[in-house]
Amino acid sequence: MAKATTKVAPKRPVAKKPGAEKPKSPAEWAHDRLVMYIRNFESQLDTKQEIAMGLAGDEAGVLRIEGIGYFDPDIITFYGRDETGAKTQLVQHVTKLSVTLRAVPKEIEEDPPRRIGFQLNSGWMGGDSGDGSAG
Repeated sequence: MAKATTKVAPKRPVAKKPGAEKPKSPAEWAHDRLVMYIRNFESQLDTKQEIAMGLAGDEAGVLRIEGIGYFDPDIITFYGRDETGAKTQLVQHVTKLSVTLRAVPKEIEEDPPRRIGFQLNSGWMGGDSGDGSAG
C-alpha cells in the first residue's frame, strides 16, 4: 500500500485589513487626548503666554511643558522645566492622571511664545531626539 502524501503550499504573508491594528493601550489613549487638550488650550493663549502645568502636592510648583509621552500600557510622562529652569519630568500612572493646564507669562519677552501642540503627535515621546530628553 502506497503512502498518501499531501503537498502543503508555502505560507504567504497575510495582508492586514485596514483598521485591524493593535488596539490602543490606556497610556496611548490618555496621551492622544492630552495632545488634543494642549492644542485647544494653546489656541486660546495670547502672544505673551505659554502653556505650563500645575503639579499636585505641597509646593510642587509649575512645569513649563516641553513634551509629553507615554510608556505602554499605563504610564504618562511630562517633560519640561520648573520655575527655576531646572529640567523636570513627571511620571504618572494613567489611573492617577490629573492635569491642570495653566497660561504663564513667556520667559523672554522678545521671543515668540513657545507652542508645543503642533509638535505633539502620537509617536513623539519628548525631546528633539525622541528619547524623552526634552531639552
